[in-house]
Amino acid sequence: MSLVIDRLSLRGEGVTAEGVTVALALPGEVVEGEIAEGRIARPRILTPVADRVRPPCPHFANCGGCALQHASDDFVACWKTDVVETALGGQGLKAVLDPIHSSPPASRRRATLAGRRTKKGVLIGFHGRASDQIVAIPDCRLLHPDLMAALPGCEALVALGASRSGEVALTLTRSEDGVDLAVAGVKQAAAAGLAALAERHDLARLTWNGEVIATRRPPRQRLGRAHVVPPPGAFLQATEDGQAALTDAVRRALDGAQRVADLFAGCGTFALPLAEAAEVHAVEGDGAMLAALDRGWRGAPGLKRVTHEARDLFRRPLRPDELARFDAAVIDPPRAGAEAQVDQIAASPLARLAYVSCNPVTFARDAKRLCSAGFRLERVQVVDQFRWSAHVELVATFTRSHIA
Repeated sequence: MSLVIDRLSLRGEGVTAEGVTVALALPGEVVEGEIAEGRIARPRILTPVADRVRPPCPHFANCGGCALQHASDDFVACWKTDVVETALGGQGLKAVLDPIHSSPPASRRRATLAGRRTKKGVLIGFHGRASDQIVAIPDCRLLHPDLMAALPGCEALVALGASRSGEVALTLTRSEDGVDLAVAGVKQAAAAGLAALAERHDLARLTWNGEVIATRRPPRQRLGRAHVVPPPGAFLQATEDGQAALTDAVRRALDGAQRVADLFAGCGTFALPLAEAAEVHAVEGDGAMLAALDRGWRGAPGLKRVTHEARDLFRRPLRPDELARFDAAVIDPPRAGAEAQVDQIAASPLARLAYVSCNPVTFARDAKRLCSAGFRLERVQVVDQFRWSAHVELVATFTRSHIA
């Protein structure tokens, strides 16, 4: 029985009008294959569409690191833009969408790989698609070359610290000073031996089960004029290119603001660049990230005042009277959005807001609340920094001239 693909799911998989999910299929294609639990895992593409392309990576058929290498760049760009428009439309909203910004191949500076000891040695890579099997990625087209160059060091560390049956998580982050590697799920090991491996493989920093073993060079990240050394495993935008695009959009949204609140500030991704033109108050729940932000600010030349506050914005959002001290704000919540904080913003006298989101659905929900309080959704910049994945990021500009 042949089926026609109707659309893509939010995970980037084909979906038929009957509701069957089809891996690696595109809208308009005719497919067939064995249906198990409402899904065809390995379809036969009977009639491909023009947007189907040859995947650039030899691992794509099995690796779960990418979802959309079989689709043309133009198709992916249009689809991600449509995801945002559809999410907004579901809330009765429209906006001007600027042309999507896409990060180039081989630019991912941060990734978490899986590692395991096997009878033949060590296996490191991404999990397979819909599988807990690890797929080796010696010719990965996604990761920055500096991360690929660190894989031999990862193999040595897995060989040293992995149990026979356990799986190791390796979080690699490219910095200006080398690769910052955090290893979790490993056995205890002698610090001297681990430090020697860090030296041999020229790692900037090595963290072992949450403990910093060696810092040969502080792994700095540039945020505007500042250099910040994030704590191990701290949030960081996936690509430098994507970070620059998001930052530029936030700057445009808040241009001319004199005092800005940065909510869910992290290590200062937006606070520090904004401090080139405005005083900033950074609010973040993680004290270690705020400490990194503060050190970066103090070491940077020519920035305006940056204050900070450790606060759980889900449980204790900034109140309207606190927000009244600012003429603009930027908010960058996790995927769940920020309902509690958005309610307080809606009730505040704040007139300008840049909303950074990695989830168009929760963003649209929060946008509806803001618009009902008198904000106008001016424009949206869509950013595709997770190339070949289904992830969509955006920066939205909200303004209002009076309080509803």
